[in-house]
This record gives sequence, structure tokens and C-alpha cells, in this order.
Amino acid sequence: VYIWDMDETLILLKSLLDGTYAGVFNGMKDTKKGFEIGKHWENHILRVCDEFFFYEVIENYNEPYLDALSEYDDGRDLSNYDFSNDGFDDANKRKLAYRHRSIAEKYSQGLHKVLDQQMIKLWNDLYSLTDSYTGGWLSSAHALLEQQSINVLVTSGSLVPSLAKCLLYRLDDVIVYSSWEVGKLQCFSWIKERFPNVRFCVIGDGTEECAAAETMRWPFIKIDIRPYRFPGLTMEMVQSYIDVIY
Repeated sequence: VYIWDMDETLILLKSLLDGTYAGVFNGMKDTKKGFEIGKHWENHILRVCDEFFFYEVIENYNEPYLDALSEYDDGRDLSNYDFSNDGFDDANKRKLAYRHRSIAEKYSQGLHKVLDQQMIKLWNDLYSLTDSYTGGWLSSAHALLEQQSINVLVTSGSLVPSLAKCLLYRLDDVIVYSSWEVGKLQCFSWIKERFPNVRFCVIGDGTEECAAAETMRWPFIKIDIRPYRFPGLTMEMVQSYIDVIY
């Protein structure tokens, strides 16, 4: 099982917005262009969150994973359910569970089911522009994921925006956990329970996932713009890290 961090590992966003990514290249990258690309991604993420994932309503009710509220879900048919007039409040776990089930269904179907053709073109063009600007970072990271049978993403961001990012950055085949409130070590423990008797490898850019991996005695591969790791990281390199620990 491969456990991935999201931001600045599989995707680039913060480093585009604050100029960190361009700064590494000593003037060879246009910082303003990187910022503009990042702002376009921010707008897309917010739009998906608000229009399709109920984010304006459930922003303050972060859960660590999509089916965390499944015990409150009575399985009601939601095809004609009126989410906008159901009197949702923070005391009603069942109605929150309904929203999570609806999000899960949209997540599994992908954005092509909910976006119109104009938005799909804008999205695809932005992905291509970003991949070109970053020297193939997105496509090479995606290609590495495709070589694995089980990929789990543990993000320090809240769950719903992270799901939107996954869809927009073409990472919709991954299982997502949010460590926003529980921490990455707790998420790693849940993942170990979910996938017993297998080997694990953690890939990320932060100190928290590194420390959590060390506690779990799992191999950790650090992604950093210096050295340039996407493209560059290969399965042979990943396997070498795994072999050292196991």
C-alpha cells in the first residue's frame, strides 16, 4: 500500500502561489505565471466544493474520511432528495451522512459527469498548462500512481477540498484521509487496520508524515523541489527504499 501526501507532493499549488517553486529555478521560471496558474486552480477547487460538494454548508464539519458517518446513514434513496431544504444543522448526523454519501458518489463518478463541456475544456487546458510549466510534475506523479494497485492519500487539508483537488488533478482513483483534526499517525493506524498483513511505503514532503512513518516503522520517501523529484522518482527508487526497511 502506497500512502501519499497531497500538496507539494502529488500536486503543486502553494509553491506556485507563493513563488517557492519558481524561486528554485533562479529566474528560469516565470513567477507571475506560476501565481496565475495557482489562482486558476484555487478558483476551480472552490467552484467544485461549493457547487457539487455542499462545502458552504458543511465546511465546519470536517471528517477524516468519506464513510466516517456511515453508521448514521439509513440508506435512504437520495435521487430526489432536497438537500437545500432539509433543515440541516450540526446536530443531525444523518443529514450530514447523506451529504457525504452524495459526495462519495460524485467522487467515484468523476467530474466528467457533473461539469459541462466548457468547464471540462478549461480544466483540461489548465492541467496541460500546469504540467508544461512544472516540467511534467503532474503527469509523472500520476503515471507513478498508475503502477500501484492500492494508493491512499493522507492530507493535512480538510476532506472536501482535498477530494475536489483529487478530481481536478486527475487523482480520483485514490482513497483519501484527512488528518486535519486527528493527525497523520492516527490516519496511518486506520490504514494499517484497513489493509492488514501488507507492506507500506509513505511518500511526502512534510515532517509530520515522516515522523508518523518512523513511528509505524514504514519507509518514507521525501519529495522536494530540491532535488527535483517529479519527474525523476521511479518505481525502482521506491522499491529500494522499501527493501531497506523490509
